[in-house]
Amino acid sequence: MTNNEAERALRHAVIARHITHCTRSAEGSDAYAALLTVIETCRRRNLSPWSYLAEVIALRRRGLSAPPVPAPVPQAT
Repeated sequence: MTNNEAERALRHAVIARHITHCTRSAEGSDAYAALLTVIETCRRRNLSPWSYLAEVIALRRRGLSAPPVPAPVPQAT
């Protein structure tokens, strides 16, 4: 058993951290980690993370609660 899949999932975050020199606050780090989690979950479920995030932002601006991340989309076989 290896942790290769987990290492690959973190690659984007590590590169971004290196380029941006991290965040400047604990709140920024928490927000960044949460955002990366949502993006990676959407990608693994074959969903557009940007469409989901746009929907969440639009709903929150209207004072409504955010929807859960949708279930995975079955792939055609």
